[in-house]
Amino acid sequence: MPAAPEPQSEQELLTRAWDLAGLTLGELGARVAISVPDDSVRGKGVAGQILEKVLGASAGSRAEPDFTRLGIELKTIPLDARGKPKESTFVCSISLSAMADTDWERSTVLKKLSKVLFVPVEAASDTPLRNRRVGRAYLWTPTPEERELLRNDWERLAEMIATGDVEQITGHLGEVLQVRPKAPHGRSRRRAPDEEGAVQWTMPRGFYLRPTFTGALLARLRAEED
Repeated sequence: MPAAPEPQSEQELLTRAWDLAGLTLGELGARVAISVPDDSVRGKGVAGQILEKVLGASAGSRAEPDFTRLGIELKTIPLDARGKPKESTFVCSISLSAMADTDWERSTVLKKLSKVLFVPVEAASDTPLRNRRVGRAYLWTPTPEERELLRNDWERLAEMIATGDVEQITGHLGEVLQVRPKAPHGRSRRRAPDEEGAVQWTMPRGFYLRPTFTGALLARLRAEED
């Protein structure tokens, strides 16, 4: 079965996503000819690739929401045995050299997080990746309070990058949004401004949502359905 066509409505996307609940990554991978290894390290990113094809995501690697027509981003959330997110959720890569030329309202973070389809996936370490099941999907739009938290973190971190303090940023900064290295290996480098406005070379970075934040919003979405 080839990749699904892009959904034409929000309801069509939700129906597709809800129909996947209880199926394993191995079963879904077989639908779109993606082999799923047992090892989660070798299979990193496979769950997202499978769900993009099964659900009909269209953005590819562009800095647009995955379902471009609907303005909806797709995010998989690995959950532990207690139903809590196991890790931070990648939002987007950071164009370090261009940070001074944008603002929150034009940011990729806001574009990606204005509406998100969260799809939980089992992540118990003793369960082979191919046997891990997909959970019930939830469509999330940030509340005014959540949006303000995201904006505050983004503006603080963006200012540090734009003024040459990127090397001072650690994963401890940011209440709900953090900046972390995002590179295939430790030798990767990207241009970024230094404190004098000249160029420095540094590790590529990305924006991530903290697991405490995604855990809280998933709990809220579940409660709203009960």
